[in-house]
Amino acid sequence: MEKKTIRDLHRTDIEHFKRQPKMSLTVVLDNVRSLNNIGAIFRTCDAFAVERLILCGISACPPSPEIHKTALGAEDSVNWQYFPTTDECISDLQRQGYTLCCLEQVKGSIELQEFAPQAGRRYALILGHEVEGVAQEVVNQCDVCLEIPQRGTKHSLNVSVSGGIAIWHFFEHLMPE
Repeated sequence: MEKKTIRDLHRTDIEHFKRQPKMSLTVVLDNVRSLNNIGAIFRTCDAFAVERLILCGISACPPSPEIHKTALGAEDSVNWQYFPTTDECISDLQRQGYTLCCLEQVKGSIELQEFAPQAGRRYALILGHEVEGVAQEVVNQCDVCLEIPQRGTKHSLNVSVSGGIAIWHFFEHLMPE
């Protein structure tokens, strides 16, 4: 097998990417503090054509050299917004009819592989702070809490890793044509 070249990958430019169909998923960062994690999530949102990324609270916004270091320009291709609080963001998403999905370890959560997003619905995936996770007051407002099953000793994943796993799960069900 031969590795693909840049030409083989048929990359699109930013203008075309912004016009192409997007997955009906918005990703929300609830006070994510690491600029590297924010950049990595931007890059994942670009890779899977997420409709937008919403940064809340202490989550930093572009332009930022630290975000750019891991986003590699995805901060320019992905539509993004900022809300001073996650609560304001949640209220806005609820008004727009989104199904709010929190990625968090909670009593009564659904294992990710058991959740089947449905075409025609709009989803918001909420990812939380690296140490504290998604704030309890945000969890309380969500329609569903999703959990990535883990069998190791650590019981947690980096927010950009867990976000990537969950975004891929939504992509499998909602991928745009």
